[in-house]
Amino acid sequence: MATLNQDPFISCFQNWIAQQRSDLEDLRHAITSNPNDERLHLLVEKIIKHFEEYHQNRAVLAQQDAPSFFSPSWCTSFESSFLWIGGCRPSVFVRLVYSLSGSELEAQLWQFFRGERKGNLGEISPCQLNSINSLHRKTENIADEPLAMIANNCSEIGESNQEVNQALDAHACALAHILEDAILEDADKFRLNIIKELIQILTPLQAVDLLVASMKLHLSIHDWGKRRDLRMGKI
Repeated sequence: MATLNQDPFISCFQNWIAQQRSDLEDLRHAITSNPNDERLHLLVEKIIKHFEEYHQNRAVLAQQDAPSFFSPSWCTSFESSFLWIGGCRPSVFVRLVYSLSGSELEAQLWQFFRGERKGNLGEISPCQLNSINSLHRKTENIADEPLAMIANNCSEIGESNQEVNQALDAHACALAHILEDAILEDADKFRLNIIKELIQILTPLQAVDLLVASMKLHLSIHDWGKRRDLRMGKI
């Protein structure tokens, strides 16, 4: 799925977009072909491997210019507004499960009364929900902790004091030495681990539902951003 763009950063991202479009088609086909759990599990494993390969490619490029991932020229301004340390917020995957499980449960309520079961995200069990809730708390704590600590220690909005200045200086230092501290790589690993933990909680069919939803969201944001930039004369 190689692209013609010579910039390795842009090529990496464009290849990833193309890979997701291909994977999304595979997932959609699998859902409609009545596969067994083993086949779904193998498909999910293959797609997780693609996530791992993408993160490995990003780690290699980060050795050349890691700060570029914090303000990526290959993303539209709309896409960039959703970024957290160079990628999506880890909690987005958990929120997708919440959203899908609620909407699908409501849409398929009549099937429950008829005794029909589909096994998708509309059938999250109480045990699964408890595990997902715990995972959600972890993602929110880690993602929001730096900002929350700084803001909470200020008595007024925008207050500047030694503690705040030290925290901001430490943040700037971390960005300046990102190759040494591997912040981006750690964030990518955290994102990937969240996906893997969710998949362990979910059934194979539910995992496929989640991957379909996450890819549709990412690709939609990408396409919406491009159309918005075109409408505003940015491209």
